[in-house]
Amino acid sequence: MRVLVVGAGIGGLGLAAGLTRAGIEVEVVEQAEQVRAHGSGVTLFANGFGALDALGIGDDVRTAAGAAGTYSSGSRRPDGSWLMRLGGAAENLRVIDRAELYRVLLAAVPRDSVRTASRVVGLGDGGVVLEGGTELAADVVVGADGLRSRVRADAFGDPGIRYAGYGAWRGITEHPVPIDAAGETLGRGARFGIAPLGDGRIYWFACVSVAPAYRAGGLDEVRRRFGDWHDPIGALLDATDPAAVSYAPIEELARRLRTFASGRCALLGDAAHAMTPNLGQGANQALEDAAVLNHLLGRDLGSAPDIRSITATLARYDALRRPRTQRIARQARLLGTVMQWRHPFLATVRDSAIRLAPTALADRQARNLQQWSLPAP
Repeated sequence: MRVLVVGAGIGGLGLAAGLTRAGIEVEVVEQAEQVRAHGSGVTLFANGFGALDALGIGDDVRTAAGAAGTYSSGSRRPDGSWLMRLGGAAENLRVIDRAELYRVLLAAVPRDSVRTASRVVGLGDGGVVLEGGTELAADVVVGADGLRSRVRADAFGDPGIRYAGYGAWRGITEHPVPIDAAGETLGRGARFGIAPLGDGRIYWFACVSVAPAYRAGGLDEVRRRFGDWHDPIGALLDATDPAAVSYAPIEELARRLRTFASGRCALLGDAAHAMTPNLGQGANQALEDAAVLNHLLGRDLGSAPDIRSITATLARYDALRRPRTQRIARQARLLGTVMQWRHPFLATVRDSAIRLAPTALADRQARNLQQWSLPAP
């Protein structure tokens, strides 16, 4: 059996790593000239590590991420006063430099299995068609090519892309910065997030509610908007290389897909369920997708599967993954809307609700989100 994965993102490389370990022939097709990641962090929860374990690379990622820190975490106001502190639900959470995660994923995939500078322009009868006319054949095609997926557009229809109403700057400090707490600080139409990496550096993000065509500035604009918020936000910005700061509008699929599987083609990660980052589950859900698909392909299909068995296996994948991922995407959308409220009255109501909510309730919701396991036979 031969599997063709379109897109060398976290989910696509994770699937390729699992299939390689299972002895299944796999090729990853990536349009970029080089597979690399830029300065941002990836939050991995218990469910993400469970998926990585199922793919056979969990311990490697834990080593790269470093030890989990012992920080207070929760929600604060711009003056630093606490609205809510999380309990033990975040104890297994680790934040890893995206570049380090990619390094581990690439090391688990044979070098000659990743084809770069290869842009997929459409699906063929038995695989995909590359720009220039080259056709690549496969028994199974997996679209892991992100929010603007070419595979999705060809085989599933394009649901469109929705702007969430806000954008985000992201950066990682150049060196360790002492902090005593992590989490998010909530303003009016603005948020600042702090997430420590295992080596003491800090991944941070800054969200603002702006028009879709907003032309964002760089680190100086982040300082202007957030520099007078509580410590250590100013110190984090001072410790960040301006050239390493990026800004992007927050986007998601405009509507839910009716299926993640069509014939011998399946979708994975953002191509299937691109969601806003408010629950920190984007990468974790992509890894769950990869683990389930890897499990089903390795368990249910032989070395030379027929079309009927492939179609049935991918339909099973769709039934297992679509309800959970679409539910989490809805939750993330709603949470982002509330957290970005700009009106003073609504922001005050939000802050009061967070302050009055029992810590045990927030912990239980976070733990429930992280509960995941491979499907039973």
